[in-house]
Amino acid sequence: MTIWEACQKLTSEGISFVMVTMTGVRGSAPQDIGAKMLVTKDGLYYGTVGGGKVEMASIKKSQEILKGEQVPPESVVWNLQKDIGMSCGGEVVMLFEHHHQSSWPIVIFGAGHVAQALTRVLSKLNCSVTCVDSREEWVAKLEGVKGIHHPTPKDMVNTFSPNCYFMSMTMGHAHDVPILYEIAKHAPDCPYVGVIGSDIKGIKIRRELKEMGVSDEFLKKLRVPMGLPIGTNQPYEMAISIVAELLQVRDGSKTQN
Repeated sequence: MTIWEACQKLTSEGISFVMVTMTGVRGSAPQDIGAKMLVTKDGLYYGTVGGGKVEMASIKKSQEILKGEQVPPESVVWNLQKDIGMSCGGEVVMLFEHHHQSSWPIVIFGAGHVAQALTRVLSKLNCSVTCVDSREEWVAKLEGVKGIHHPTPKDMVNTFSPNCYFMSMTMGHAHDVPILYEIAKHAPDCPYVGVIGSDIKGIKIRRELKEMGVSDEFLKKLRVPMGLPIGTNQPYEMAISIVAELLQVRDGSKTQN
């Protein structure tokens, strides 16, 4: 795995990291200019800038950076004796680049007309969106979000974090129910779960899920129809009503915490 593949892996998993690059050297140094490493909140993830005290200091600074929301790139000059405590002389210049990943993960099942509008709106916000559908041609139309083609979308549910905001916007109620059942098993405490549809559809879905053994607590949090009661049935107006509800739930959760 290259460092760029490691960056891509961390990004796809929603893990924030700092890339540390040695951009300058004067005198003795434990590595060459251009040496890189990736640091997560758990410590060194990939690469090296020379090991020893320089690397330890770089990891410590990176972990401090990771405590912030979004920290701009910072270049630091360290004297190896005075600042790092090494016996050899010289200086190193280290560049710290913060790659902050969104902590607002959203998963949409179904890539139809409303989902196409919804994903385009969400792609402008600071969130991480994944859309799953069994129809490859609809997944191909998605823009600005991660699209996954899978023949049985319900089998993808347990691959996502239980902290995701889940939405089911499939071809119909018969496709929604298996997905919702898997969400109820895998992520019963997820912050949001909603389904596109009518009040009558909601009554039918809740009844079927209850017969399948889904808890009353999950059924109470299930939003059918999802979205605020504003706008028309035009896809982008529906998308805006759904995004407004998502923001309401997200910011309400922050207030409570």
